Amino acid sequence: MTIANDITELRHYQQEVARLDRLHLIGEMSAGIGHEIRNPMTTVRGFLQLLGGKDRYARDKAYIDLMLEELDRVNAIITEFLSLAKDKPVEKKIRSLNHKIRTIFPLLRADAMKQGKNIEMELADLPYITIDENEIKQLILNLVRNGLEAMPPGGQLTIKTFQSNGEAVLAVQDQGTGIAPEVLEKIGTPFFTTKDQGTGLGLAVCYSIVQRHNARINIKTGAAGTTFYVSFKVNQVGLEPE
Repeated sequence: MTIANDITELRHYQQEVARLDRLHLIGEMSAGIGHEIRNPMTTVRGFLQLLGGKDRYARDKAYIDLMLEELDRVNAIITEFLSLAKDKPVEKKIRSLNHKIRTIFPLLRADAMKQGKNIEMELADLPYITIDENEIKQLILNLVRNGLEAMPPGGQLTIKTFQSNGEAVLAVQDQGTGIAPEVLEKIGTPFFTTKDQGTGLGLAVCYSIVQRHNARINIKTGAAGTTFYVSFKVNQVGLEPE
């Protein structure tokens, strides 16, 4: 007689717990370290701007501008780093997910056009959900830009919304080549990236935002592309007006 136990779901939960533990550790570190780095950077940037305005440094303006650009790049990375903080304050309100997507769609379309790619919306009627609008904007931007980067020119990315099992679902679907299994296991891990110029914080920030909204992320991937599904709990106050 043989007894077999399917431990697939157990392994999935173990991996999820381990990923969240790493995320919490980075989140606890981020606030203190981020602010400590930003303070001297602000001083350095201020003096560079001051020197850049003096006539005697006019011939060095190109170098000063380059240093300012690099400081701004570091500051952008620190801003992402700070978004990992688990105790980051959020201002949640009952809002329309579809309205938020429509609001930032022109920006997303401009990003797609610059890369020679297409983007579409397929939005279904949704109940309202409780969200922090700024964080959801960052979530959508990160997922869409990752999807665009995964596709060759001419590819199409689709943003969808629908209801499933009493939840409001945001889906971002690309036409890339899919995510390898060994990479999929590490998705959302802070500082893990497959990009030459990546910081490894984009998807980690997405997971932090989703966690703060008591939502969840599921990923479906294959040779035809990848879809990120973000499922939110809904507020039963009726369907949003179109």
